[in-house]
Amino acid sequence: MSLKEIARFAKIKGLNLVGTGDFTHHGWLREIKKTLAPVGETGLYKVFDDAESQVYFMLSTEVCTVFNSAGEAKKVHHVILTPSLETVEQINDVLRRYGDLAADGRPMLNMTAAQLVEEVMSTSSANMVFPAHAWTPWFSILGAFSGFDSVEECYEDMTRHVYALETGLSSDPPMNWRLSKLDKFTLLSNSDSHSFWPWRLGREANVFELGEISYREVVEAIRCRDPARLKFTIETDPAYGKYHWTGHRNCNVSFSPKEAQKLGNVCPVCRRKLTKGVEQRVEELADRPADFKPDNMPGFMRLLPLSEIIATVLGVDSPSAQAVWKVYNSLIGRFGDEYSVLIDAPEDALTKVADATIARAILQVRTGAVSVIPGYDGVYGKLALGVEVQADKCRRGRVQQLNLADFW
Repeated sequence: MSLKEIARFAKIKGLNLVGTGDFTHHGWLREIKKTLAPVGETGLYKVFDDAESQVYFMLSTEVCTVFNSAGEAKKVHHVILTPSLETVEQINDVLRRYGDLAADGRPMLNMTAAQLVEEVMSTSSANMVFPAHAWTPWFSILGAFSGFDSVEECYEDMTRHVYALETGLSSDPPMNWRLSKLDKFTLLSNSDSHSFWPWRLGREANVFELGEISYREVVEAIRCRDPARLKFTIETDPAYGKYHWTGHRNCNVSFSPKEAQKLGNVCPVCRRKLTKGVEQRVEELADRPADFKPDNMPGFMRLLPLSEIIATVLGVDSPSAQAVWKVYNSLIGRFGDEYSVLIDAPEDALTKVADATIARAILQVRTGAVSVIPGYDGVYGKLALGVEVQADKCRRGRVQQLNLADFW
């Protein structure tokens, strides 16, 4: 896991701009300084010995604030963007007063969310802070556990500096559009990669059309919520996310919001409280119907990683299998990068490179003609091809995933 490898696979994925992540950690900051060089006055960086690369990096990090609010412990993750190594050093100097930055790539800071925004923005008005994976049950601004019911409750008077929120894998724009109180925030789709492999990198992304590739242009497009510049977001089906439905991983049970409510959010196996999923949490806070769409908002497209589509068709357990790589590399060699395969490649051209079933599966994902067995309690959702999956009759691998009908 290095910036050079991230840049290499970002090109294969079809990404032009990637966040560095973890600039608060001294070890990774050393890697950033050693590997990346500024690109003029753009506020962006490239691998220093690869001037021809079209992959840019933006200085970014994620931090966790831990604090009490109204007598309850709150733990919320936030993304920080900044335009220079100078401002990185200034941010780090401030934040190390609140926690050990060397302990983790995502440090735990003993400060409120409002304090975080105030401290970061005091170093430079060009910085940006917004909540990460806003809906996951833990460590999120709107999550069922230790979260809030609104952005304003979390950031208080510093909300005026918060222009966006990250939807996370388990939610998408239509789910967020159901809350009128979120209309003034730009919805961003980013995904922690945890590795440089193309089935992990860029599972979700933001598609910009800018006059120039620069930190200022990107941030201004976000601040203005401008659909002419922030064209659309790339989303996984929210059911693919690890916390979409309510359930218990250890008990192998998952439930839709209505089913979970019938059970009183209590696990029918162990009788403990269920891990409330994102869909149920959205239902609790929503003040609009499921099909509501505000005017003048950036659009979205649902996709799934190409390697996982191929693995599903081939019936193999891992997207890293050699059989998957063989097909994947052939498609990338023909069409240039993964997003071109997923979004643009026509069916007749796909079938000249890959088996017809794989080509058909790619088109099914592109058009939304697939089903996903919902993820729950830390378990990723599972792509189902060629059949209409009824969620209450799903089978996850060889193990039956129990649902309400099994207990009624």
